[in-house]
Amino acid sequence: MRHRAPTRRTALKAMLAAAVLTASLTAGCTRHGTSDDGRAPHSSQTPDGRHTAGAGSVLAVKIDNTAAARPQTGLDSADVVYAEQVEGGLSRLMAVYATRLPEVVGPVRSARESDLELLRQFDRPTLAFSGAQRKLLPLIDQAPLRPETPDAASGAYYRGSDKQAPHNLYLRPAKLMARAPGEAALTTGFRYGAAPAGGTVTATRTVRYPAARFTFTWSADEKRWLVSMDGTPARTTAGKRVAAATVVVQHVRIRTSRYHDVLGNYTPFTETVGSGKAEVLRNGRSFEATWTRQEATGGTTFTGADGGPVDFADGPVWVVFAKA
Repeated sequence: MRHRAPTRRTALKAMLAAAVLTASLTAGCTRHGTSDDGRAPHSSQTPDGRHTAGAGSVLAVKIDNTAAARPQTGLDSADVVYAEQVEGGLSRLMAVYATRLPEVVGPVRSARESDLELLRQFDRPTLAFSGAQRKLLPLIDQAPLRPETPDAASGAYYRGSDKQAPHNLYLRPAKLMARAPGEAALTTGFRYGAAPAGGTVTATRTVRYPAARFTFTWSADEKRWLVSMDGTPARTTAGKRVAAATVVVQHVRIRTSRYHDVLGNYTPFTETVGSGKAEVLRNGRSFEATWTRQEATGGTTFTGADGGPVDFADGPVWVVFAKA
C-alpha cells in the first residue's frame, strides 16, 4: 500500500531507502552455469519463512528443453504446456499447474520477456524460474506475478545428480504453494467440450523451429497425442510417455526482442496478443481455426471456419507457438 509522505524529509528518506533496495536487488548474479540466468527479485514470505502463493494462483515453471535436460520431471502433471522459440532457434517450455502439483518439476531454467505477456492472462501467477537476463529483471519485478527463483526461495530448489549443471535444477512445488489452486485458476480462455464437426484425419503433426522440432502422433488406444521432441519420444524420468489430449499449433508473430545472451544472440519475442491462424488437434483430427486474444489480461479463444468455437478435449493441452 502506498502512503503520502507528510514531510519533505520523510520523502527523501523513503527515496534513499528505495535506492538502496534497488541496488541490493540488482547487485548479485546467480547464473547456474548459464549466461542469462541472473538474480531474480525478492518475493513475499510468511512470518515462518515459507514462500506461498494465493489460493487462486497457478504455478508456471520454465522448463529446460535441450537434449541434455531430458528426460524432464513433472511435465506430465501440467494442465497446459507452452512451447516457445528461444535463442539459437532452440525451444523452451512453460508448464502451468492448476489441478495438481507434482512432487518435483524440472529441470528449471530462465525466463524470457514473452513470458510476462503470456502470464498476464492469470491472476497473480507464481513464476518459478532460475533467473533471467539482468536487464529483464526490473520488468519481472514490476509484472503482476510472484517471481520465485533459487535466490528468493532456496528451500524450494535443489540440484540433482542425474544431469550436469545447468540442466539439473529442480523445484519442489509444495515449498511454494500449499495446494493446487484448482481448475478455476486456468483463465486461459480455452473451451472444453465435444469435438466440432468436420476436421481432417491426422495421424501426426510436426512443428519445426530452426534448431528444434515437436512431433505429435495420435494414439487411438490412449486417446492422446504422444509427444516427441527433436525426433525422440518424450518421456518423464519415471518412464511415462508425455502426451496431450489437445494440441494447438498457434501461428504468431515472432520478432527480435531488446534482450540478448552473452554471445550476442537476441531473444525472440513471441507475440501472444492479437489474432492469427491456428490448428487444433484432438481426437485424431485437425481443425483449422482462428485465434484471438484482444488484450494481455484476457484469454485466447479459438474459432472454427463455421464461426463457432473450437472446443478442446478434456486433459492436458500443449500449445506450440509457430512463426506466422
